[in-house]
Amino acid sequence: MSRGSFVFSPMALRSLEHDKDMLERCKYKRQLASRHLSSYMLKKEAMDKTPLRSSIAQLPAICQDLVIQNAFYTGDLEAMQRLFPRGSTANFVIEPQGGEMRWVARGEGLWSLTYEQDLTTPLHITAGRGFTECLRLLLQRGANVDLAPGGTTALHESCENCQPECTKLLLLHGANANAVSEDGLMPLHVCMSPESLECAKHLIQYGATINGRSLEEGDTPLHVAARNGLQDHVELYLRYGAAVDKQNDEGLTPLNAACSQPQELQDLGRYFKVCQMLLGAGADVHTMDQDKHTPLHMACKNVNPDIVDLLLAHNACVNDMDYGGEAPMHNILKVVGYKVSHDPERIVRALLNHGSIRVWPGALPTVLKHCSGSPRTIEVLLNAYSRLKVTDTWVESVSEDVLKKHKEFYESIFSLAMNPRSLQHLARCRLRTFLEGRVHRVVPKLDLPNFMKHYLLLEYRGYMH
Repeated sequence: MSRGSFVFSPMALRSLEHDKDMLERCKYKRQLASRHLSSYMLKKEAMDKTPLRSSIAQLPAICQDLVIQNAFYTGDLEAMQRLFPRGSTANFVIEPQGGEMRWVARGEGLWSLTYEQDLTTPLHITAGRGFTECLRLLLQRGANVDLAPGGTTALHESCENCQPECTKLLLLHGANANAVSEDGLMPLHVCMSPESLECAKHLIQYGATINGRSLEEGDTPLHVAARNGLQDHVELYLRYGAAVDKQNDEGLTPLNAACSQPQELQDLGRYFKVCQMLLGAGADVHTMDQDKHTPLHMACKNVNPDIVDLLLAHNACVNDMDYGGEAPMHNILKVVGYKVSHDPERIVRALLNHGSIRVWPGALPTVLKHCSGSPRTIEVLLNAYSRLKVTDTWVESVSEDVLKKHKEFYESIFSLAMNPRSLQHLARCRLRTFLEGRVHRVVPKLDLPNFMKHYLLLEYRGYMH
């Protein structure tokens, strides 16, 4: 072993191999970008009918001058005006210094830490940071608006960073609204936040393809907007003719994509509005992805009660099975313990009122163990049965902390080990069995007091009887 070297553990070697693969991919990306650049110059030469050698001579040089780079990164317009007077050109590529350090193979089993960073251009830097006047100056000095040495154009950069003025300026100077990055994304695909709405409007105004698909996933801009809960983007794309039921490579429609996205409590409302718009535009609630998950499966898994109610109102099937043999009810019960604040009891109640299959009675202690943190969910679930065989296993399934917090409710359940269900409850079960999956439609129309209707629809009472 040579001086200054050391032995890597198997785990470290695997990590280095992973980094080596990443570096190979980065190298491939640079080669691909170089080919894109050469291809662009060849096409430009053909259009301009100039000799090949002139196009080669016009290939952008690489700038490593830190003074110039600093002017771009800080948006120093005065410095840029001095550095690029009238008649000069700003058409070059920048190789930034620094960046992330990676292990690089040096041969004979030796590795070293080296900085790696993608190539960029002055347009990318200024457009991504919103330096509109600096960007304007560079464009006036002949910077190539579609140059993509790092695999993306400056237009991608401005849209991804939500810089509408820069986006509009690039488009005014001929930027390709449908340019495809090396990751297979068009500028509309990188409009992923609410602040990017104006960028999306500019792109559509300048000819962006509303149903353009990404190369890797086959997503349309509507998929991206729905997945990110961007209601204004969804409304915009639908207004301009976006295909509401186009499936991506995983079989997801925009509606599936919206329902499948994990949602925090503060996100529930905007995802609901997205689904509402998609269904209003004719989205199909029955479309399944490759794993046979329907939008209802996904909405139950992510515990969005309003979306579940919406899907059920559009005749979603509560007993569709996925490839794993699970119905929407399985999906909601598996996550109740993690989403108590999302009101999972509303979903369980809605599914049962629409005729969902029930849990096998022998599995109720397991359900009780995982869902006991949501007493209302347990109440709704157990009130779907006319008889319950309460045993010591039930008592052991509820933790001491939960029992202490909801003592009255769980004691009412455990007391059923010695007592039958009430006659009132048995009458409710008999009527619900007779109505089967029509409970949600028939009960509201019955000539009964409201409190009786609510009781038949499994309203929460906070105790079992």
